[in-house]
Order: sequence, then C-alpha cells, then structure tokens
Amino acid sequence: MDGQAAVYPSLAGRQVFLTGGATGIGAAMVEAFAGQGAAVDFVDLDAAAGAALAARLPGVRFHAGDVTDTAGLQAAIEAVIAREGRLDVLVNNAANDRRHAIETVSPELWERVLAVNVGHAFFAIQAAMPVMVAAGRGAILNFGSIAWRVKIGAMPAYTTAKAAMHGLTRSLTQVLGRSGVRINTIAPGWVLTERQRADYLTPEAAARLAEVQALPGEIAPAAVAALALFLASDDAAMITGQEITIDGGWT
Repeated sequence: MDGQAAVYPSLAGRQVFLTGGATGIGAAMVEAFAGQGAAVDFVDLDAAAGAALAARLPGVRFHAGDVTDTAGLQAAIEAVIAREGRLDVLVNNAANDRRHAIETVSPELWERVLAVNVGHAFFAIQAAMPVMVAAGRGAILNFGSIAWRVKIGAMPAYTTAKAAMHGLTRSLTQVLGRSGVRINTIAPGWVLTERQRADYLTPEAAARLAEVQALPGEIAPAAVAALALFLASDDAAMITGQEITIDGGWT
C-alpha cells in the first residue's frame, strides 16, 4: 500500500489468535498485528512457513496444526488463554478455495470444505467466547468472500461455506454484543497472494478482473490486513454484525 500505515494505540499489548496465518492474507495480518505491538499466536498447516514467519517477528508464536482438528484447535486457543489470562482478538481466516466442479463433489469433500471454510470458525469462537464475555470486551473477525455474491460456480462447496460465514456472524451478534464483544465479517474480492498469482492469474483472468473492479490496481494482502486492524481496534468500538467488503468496487 502507498502512504503511511495507521497506528492503533489500542492494539498495543492485545492478545490475538489467528487461524491460517502462515502465508497470504493470514501472514500479512500476523505481520500487521505484530507491527502494532500486539502479541500474536497463529495456527497453520504449513509448518515451515509458519515457523519462519514467527521467527522473524517479535511477540509472535506459531502453532502447527489443522484447523479442522477441532480438539487441537480449541486446545491451542485454550493454551493461549491459560498462558495470558485473556484473548482480545480472534481472527478466523483459514480457508481453502481449491476449485471443484459440482459433478465431482462427494459427501466427504463437501464436509471437508465446509469444515475448513466455516466450521473451524464456530469452534474457535466457542473456545474464545468464555474469556471474552468474562472480560466484557473482545473482537472477532470472520473471513467471508464475495465469490458467492458474484456467482462464481467453480467451487460450490467453498462459496456455500463463505456465504455461511456471515450467517454465523449475524447469528452471534446479539449473543456476544450484550457482553461487549464485537463480531464482524470481512469479505475480500480477489486478493492477489502469491498462490493466487501462481495458480489462477492467467492473462484472461487479469483482463476480466480489470474489467469488473471499479478501482484500478490489485488488492494486496496488506490492504486486507489494514482493514482487519481497524475492525479489531477500539476505533471500531460500535461496529458489530457487519459484513465489510474490500473488493475494489467489484460488487
């Protein structure tokens, strides 16, 4: 991003737990929260990338694991709470948007895609909720997507799960809000991470993206991280139950 990044004094010293933080948008958020002086724990399947990221950032701890292992995910969150006595920010970012045709989706694939893209978020919230409610504050960020809104049909299980993410957010807004805990959804457009560039950014796709986005240019992971910082900070103290889209004006 161009220009000087915002600083949020309220994030200094806060304890963050983030899923899927080793690469892409997740890694940009880990780095951004650490840059604000927050303590960050994150979980990811990519042990090598996760360990390397944590090693170069102060106040960051990496937990190798699969977010669809509910017992393991909740144990990691509970260990952070036991160690620190609190959890201030939970970011449910882990996802898998591998393409799949409707004809090829088995019951096992369907369950697996929903587990990583929406199921893990519910169980992470379940583990984090008691300490946040007891503290009377906290911020939860669920990651959705615009993919279902723009009718992308090449990954129906993924788009179903991402549509459900905001349903989860809305379902818990009142439950959490009465205790001062905020919950919002971030819905990115096509964020051009290294994997997206390598796997999907053909010349034809780049031309189509330039056509559908109102704003010229690319959405970088750092731009999504900047939005996450704001929503996690006290500057967003009265924002909850919302789906905030960052898609360059595509939708």
